[in-house]
Amino acid sequence: MKKAKTGGRGSNLGRYRRNLQGEVDSAALYRALADAEPDTKLKQVYRRLAGVEEAHAEFWMRRIAGAGGRAGRLHPGMRSRVLAWLARRFGTETVLPIVDTLERSDVTQYDTQPEAAAAGLPADERSHARIVQALARPPRGGLSGGELAQLEGRHRGGSNALRAAVLGANDGLVSNLSLVAGVAGADLSSHAVLITGMAGLIAGACSMAMGEWLSVNSARELAQAQIDVEAEELRTFPDEEKEELALIYQAKGLSEHQAKLLSERIIGDKGAALDTLAREELGIDPNELGGSAWVAAGTSFLLFAGGAAMPILPFTVLDGTTAVWAGAALSGAVMFLIGAATSLFTGRGVLFSGARQLAIGLAAAAVTYGIGRLIGVAIAG
Repeated sequence: MKKAKTGGRGSNLGRYRRNLQGEVDSAALYRALADAEPDTKLKQVYRRLAGVEEAHAEFWMRRIAGAGGRAGRLHPGMRSRVLAWLARRFGTETVLPIVDTLERSDVTQYDTQPEAAAAGLPADERSHARIVQALARPPRGGLSGGELAQLEGRHRGGSNALRAAVLGANDGLVSNLSLVAGVAGADLSSHAVLITGMAGLIAGACSMAMGEWLSVNSARELAQAQIDVEAEELRTFPDEEKEELALIYQAKGLSEHQAKLLSERIIGDKGAALDTLAREELGIDPNELGGSAWVAAGTSFLLFAGGAAMPILPFTVLDGTTAVWAGAALSGAVMFLIGAATSLFTGRGVLFSGARQLAIGLAAAAVTYGIGRLIGVAIAG
């Protein structure tokens, strides 16, 4: 939930009061979620989260008193009251995505507040964000087998890889078909069209490979940074990490006693503890960190190039209008197959998906052909 930011206007006393109000809001909301939750194990998790927020509230009340102020009588804010009402009326799963977003957006709010950092509050906030994220992700009753596999690093994302392969080839095909059509529309020679198509293939494939390398490498660096933070928290606040892991296992369906025994056994082994925390809390396999950036770049290059080669292959053996129509026909056939392949993960019919992809690709090519024709006529005078 929302916490106060440091700096700028206002004294420390005002900041303490804003922090206190945020903790009161969070505690009230978690209590409401506990009351509305029918699952006894999840109810306990919400109560434990509320208890931590109430302890944080006590911390800020002491700070206010130490600064010579009075906390006064505090009530939950409007947002917390509305979310609590929605949870009671429609169920906790209705508001969990909102709570998840709030927790993640405010996870670093205490990092720059020295009093909070000294008391370990930032670690608690990160813990809460991860627990709520784990609760918000699955259907009611705990994590499914697939979700568990993903959290534990066993899920390889096969369907995502297939989707990326199909769409990568489609990008190369449609972009280069449009490029070739535009150049052909300007009435240039077959030799010029072939050279332009080859240049488009190489430039596009290199651009895709570079973008994929940067994306995967950045994701790996981010994952490693998160693991480093987790290692520091494990070293500095081992008890909090043990409690966090126990709560996550409770959210997965273990009893409180079983979750505590399991978390104690894991935290006792520092190497296994960091590996487990990375998998369970961050959803990161520390041995892979999301895969190789070089493999991803090479795969992206080949997929794009394979698709981009379709419109220009006929120009290697044919000339003029015959090569243009042959390239369009070959590209159209491949586009239909790509569209049909997308039905594997969209659930739509094969014919519908193939025809839709064909229509979109040919429409893009027709537009660029028309533009190229107009430019060719204008240049020719």
